[in-house]
Amino acid sequence: MRLSFLEPLYAEPGPFASVYLDTSRDVEHPERAIALRWQRLRERLTRQGVDPALLEVLEEVVGADTEVPGTHGQAVFAAHGTLVLDGELPRPPAHDSAHYSTLPDAMPLVTQHVPEIPYLAVTVHYGGLPTAETHGWVTLDAEAGNWPASNVTPGDRLHLRVAVATWHRTAVRLGHQLDEWARRVHADAVVMGGDKWASNVLIRRLPHALRDRVVRVAGSTASDTGRALLEPQLNTVFHGRMAAHDRALVDIFIGRHALHGAATEGLSATVAALQRGQVAALLLNHLPGRSLRLWAGPQPTLLTLTEEELISFGVRAPREEPADEALVRTLVGTGAELVVVPESELKLDEGVGALLRYADPGTPS
Repeated sequence: MRLSFLEPLYAEPGPFASVYLDTSRDVEHPERAIALRWQRLRERLTRQGVDPALLEVLEEVVGADTEVPGTHGQAVFAAHGTLVLDGELPRPPAHDSAHYSTLPDAMPLVTQHVPEIPYLAVTVHYGGLPTAETHGWVTLDAEAGNWPASNVTPGDRLHLRVAVATWHRTAVRLGHQLDEWARRVHADAVVMGGDKWASNVLIRRLPHALRDRVVRVAGSTASDTGRALLEPQLNTVFHGRMAAHDRALVDIFIGRHALHGAATEGLSATVAALQRGQVAALLLNHLPGRSLRLWAGPQPTLLTLTEEELISFGVRAPREEPADEALVRTLVGTGAELVVVPESELKLDEGVGALLRYADPGTPS
């Protein structure tokens, strides 16, 4: 998973106010509920030393996601009197939270983007008889996204009405159009729902490589929900699945590790590789909790297990930070990816490993 969407968070130094709250609209009097949640968080931030001007910046955007229907949440980050990042959460946070700290509390936002599976969703509707002589229309909707984040931030949508008499011919052109789109977004799957006959016509006219990635789904295929197209089906299809890109990185890691190549494992060796900017992808069995701490300096690569080591690098004011906050900053600052791999797929030493950009005599083992 690439973390470039977090780059605005680290363009300026902290301290940061990080706010996560439930902004769901599927409850009675949602505006009142959101206001009460925000009031509690505002009081918490005040006790942590946030000044009134920064609180006003946050208040302007908290709950402003009125166009997002249903169950969801919001993540808001601000620093030095300025809004830094406002992100939608496909699920409400487990607990509303507000932190004022040197580094942004970005891991809960990252968690809701994992595993970031790219896909195409397609629905095809036709209610008449499947004959070329029948008068009527085939309606097609298609949308690209990255699951699960796109549940609440749907992408551009293609909407077409095609005369049923020309559906067989038009499906050939549409098949190539969808293939180009899938290549452009590196789609792992094409999730298709709707009318069986009209969908089958389109599937048979897809290029073979794309046809093999089609997943047929049943159930409601409404296209006007304001959420991702085929959202319930996407959640079923992709739950517990790794993105193909991430799985490929894991396979490379396994191969290199077996040959003692450019890969490392264990917390100490991985942190040392992060210090050297060697890490192309950090592999974790589990996202770190806030109980694990690391020492951090002013630059992303200034990351150590102990205060003494950080001082040895010339850092005059070392800070002990939650490992999740420090790791996200380092990954974003060095352009490294994050891969969460289940232990059933690959059990890592201490739950952590790294695929490296290069290895040299100084690479930790």
